[in-house]
Amino acid sequence: MSASSVNRRRILSLWLPRLPIDRIQRFFSSAGLGKTNEPSIVVIKDNNALVIHALDEAAERLGLHIGQPLANARAMCPDLKVFDADVVADAKTLSDIADWCDRFTPLVALDAPHGLFLDITGCAHLFGGEAALLKTLVRALARQGFAVSAAIAGTSVCARTLTRQAPGSIVADGGEAAAIDRFPVSALGAEETITTGLRRAGLKTIGDVASRTPSEITARFGARFSMLLAHALGQGDAPISPRKPLPDYIVEKRFAEPIATDTMIAMTLSRLAETLIASMEKQGKGARRLEAAFFRTDGVVRAITVETGRPVTRSAVIDRLFRERLDALADPLDPGFGFDMVRLSASRTEIVVQEQRDLDAHVHDNDELAALIDRIAARIGGKRVVVHLPQDTHIPEQAVLAAPAQHHLAAAMQAEWPARAESEPPLRPLRLFDQPEPVTVPFATVPDGPPHQFTWRRAKHAVVRVEGPERIAMEWWRQDGKQLTRDYFRIEDAEGLRFWIFRDGLYEGEVFDADGKSAPPRWYVHGLFA
Repeated sequence: MSASSVNRRRILSLWLPRLPIDRIQRFFSSAGLGKTNEPSIVVIKDNNALVIHALDEAAERLGLHIGQPLANARAMCPDLKVFDADVVADAKTLSDIADWCDRFTPLVALDAPHGLFLDITGCAHLFGGEAALLKTLVRALARQGFAVSAAIAGTSVCARTLTRQAPGSIVADGGEAAAIDRFPVSALGAEETITTGLRRAGLKTIGDVASRTPSEITARFGARFSMLLAHALGQGDAPISPRKPLPDYIVEKRFAEPIATDTMIAMTLSRLAETLIASMEKQGKGARRLEAAFFRTDGVVRAITVETGRPVTRSAVIDRLFRERLDALADPLDPGFGFDMVRLSASRTEIVVQEQRDLDAHVHDNDELAALIDRIAARIGGKRVVVHLPQDTHIPEQAVLAAPAQHHLAAAMQAEWPARAESEPPLRPLRLFDQPEPVTVPFATVPDGPPHQFTWRRAKHAVVRVEGPERIAMEWWRQDGKQLTRDYFRIEDAEGLRFWIFRDGLYEGEVFDADGKSAPPRWYVHGLFA
């Protein structure tokens, strides 16, 4: 056997022809309402008319078909049960099925609107071979209440064609052309205009089209259809687009009997963490992003993700982070009838840089701080644990950037902040408001001077001491002149409270009323000193 045939991809195509109606029937069953006995259809609006979008087996036996107008369907079956289409809910259900299919391979792609592609290259032997894998997958989805057909071939286009025409087929490498030559040209899924043109040219089957030279097909029907035909015949193939990027490292544990206790889940994660760390250690890497996926027997998949500020190289750290994450879940991990598989993956890894850790206390401190941040982030979320970084701007509200601590801890520790002059009061308030709050100023000493009093939050404050002004002009190259010049004052009132207030705009220079005349600027409080 040649190397090219050994490495040839194998694609499993899934098709759920009754997905919209199966989703509705599953909802009734889960709600305890039972399955409807009447013939049922799902309708969607097409060209201002309601047509059949999906139908169950009973409706199909009556001669109804997809695309048929609802009025005609009711004339044939007055007792028809009709539901409105919900494309968003159907897409969500297909996505959930794709998550469940991750147990067979991490390379799962959507074949919208009601299909999936699974790249099973090199993993079918784990399930007893391609035939056993196909049977296991179809039976499991059927138990969940879905009508499903599947096929396996060397290309996605060929496998997709077989699911519609010959469900259950498994085509050996190189046998794609012979497997589909008898099918009608409509099975290729090309545009309706191309299918009609092929029929008018007397090319009714895929074999008829394949008998013509590629140059003839390309000249008449375009390069896109010619490539589609070549892929269907096994002559090359476009790779599928997996929903999720392939993790750097994956370890998993399957169970003959489902597990449901917290103790077993914790033990399983601990063993998987040891295996994962051992695999990464061989290549000198550590994990920065970890995901634990729990596959329930009824098809529900629950995934939990944790991130770290530094590459993790110890299984005990992984155990601790996932314990924190599991304890903090708002929706507890419901095992249902149990989990039959648990997977631990490292989706982002980095090369571990060796450091001297025995004598350098600073390194130990950094490690402890990073570990503390990871634990807090695992419990409350990484975006809620932040560090502040200085920015090269003189605009107060933009001078500090809040960034996730896990990813910017090193930058925060090396950041240089403006030094405070000794024996001088601080130039900036201890508390800076996210948005400046308006204050009412009855009058100022001079047009550019500070106020004698002001009202903030319905309380009047008499000014006894003032420092300023500090004039800050906005960055005209970024603001397009929309921001006004500010004059900041450090003000102390009669009760000893200290405020940082500013006048937004210059008198007779930047603030105008609707008639274009000069108007008094507005005043704001931007922060409070200690």
